[in-house]
Amino acid sequence: MTQKDLDGVTQYLHDHIPLTAHMGVAVVEYDEQSVRLSAPLEPNLNHRNTAFGGSLSTLGILAGWTLLHLRLQKAGIANRLVIQKSEMDFKRPAMSSLEAVCAQTDLAEWDRFKQMIVEKEKSRMTLVSEIFSEGELVAVNEGVFVS
Repeated sequence: MTQKDLDGVTQYLHDHIPLTAHMGVAVVEYDEQSVRLSAPLEPNLNHRNTAFGGSLSTLGILAGWTLLHLRLQKAGIANRLVIQKSEMDFKRPAMSSLEAVCAQTDLAEWDRFKQMIVEKEKSRMTLVSEIFSEGELVAVNEGVFVS
């Protein structure tokens, strides 16, 4: 995906999920099996001058949602993708800019997910996103996405 394409996805998020604009979320990498999002610390600060837990959760959910959204879009599959369940594991405080990475490399699972949407108009997939600050893992999000 070119930088222009990544910027277009970022703008889509800002237009359709306004919180992402306030958080400063940007899509920085996408390769069909993974996505990487970034966000600066400043708009995501809490009262302790570390990243707000809600921002970390949001970034983790967004990474999973964005990965599935882009893959479904490329496959030409209309959908109503939303988060159904989200669980966070906070490892340590985040004290600088944030990155979230979500990967889905099991092609058989991806094919089942797509096929269920086509056949039943609904499907479910669990994805794990890792959130980093200063290159260190600060949180893990496990999200169940449904369409």
